[in-house]
Amino acid sequence: MSNTGHAVFMLLEAIYFMRYAFSKRSRSETATQMFITGIKSLAVITVVALFTGMILALQTGIELRRYGQEVYIGSAVAVTMIREMGPFMAGLIIAASVGSSIAAQIGTMTVSEEIAALEVMSINPNRFLVMPRLVALIVMMPLLTVYTNILGVFGGALVGATQLGVSVQAYMDNATQFATNKDLYVGLFKAGVFGMVIATVACHQGFMTRDGAVGVGRATRRAVIISFLIILVLGYVITRLFYL
Repeated sequence: MSNTGHAVFMLLEAIYFMRYAFSKRSRSETATQMFITGIKSLAVITVVALFTGMILALQTGIELRRYGQEVYIGSAVAVTMIREMGPFMAGLIIAASVGSSIAAQIGTMTVSEEIAALEVMSINPNRFLVMPRLVALIVMMPLLTVYTNILGVFGGALVGATQLGVSVQAYMDNATQFATNKDLYVGLFKAGVFGMVIATVACHQGFMTRDGAVGVGRATRRAVIISFLIILVLGYVITRLFYL
């Protein structure tokens, strides 16, 4: 419970400092973290998103073809990607790449007493380290989710046109017919929540690091595992709240 309380307090203090995210003092670090979170993650997200849409289309199309309804793969892929798989896959990728990096970086600073040095110099670690990463993840996660959704739908269209005999026009007509604005908004809300979770868990695990290099590795592993579990649980809870 003490660890949870520390994480919540850290998050609340970082949210308070978010008003300084683009001040002269913090602008550079915030922009750097946004670049790391967004641009440097595009390559792996591109591959994962594209093949996620292709797999969804192929598996759904195989079943629908039994009933002569394969034309509806567009709606299945679009709704699934926008509502659930887009934010979910983006969250897992960012937790594994960016979250682990944050935990390792802050963990190394903790065991080398750089965090203590910041406090001695009257520099608040939550403002200097946590806040820019929190802002970057909350801002970039919805953008990465939109990118994931687009590529996933495109991957589904590619499979539909080349392997299931569904024209791109028919695929897109069904996709736009059944996917609603609510699906998009819920997916983007999930993405923002997932970004906040990843930043909080990774930073907290970094600050809790002990025992040198072994502790850094342990904190990095815990940050990824805990982020994965919370993303899974929150994904279900948010869907339950908005759709039932």
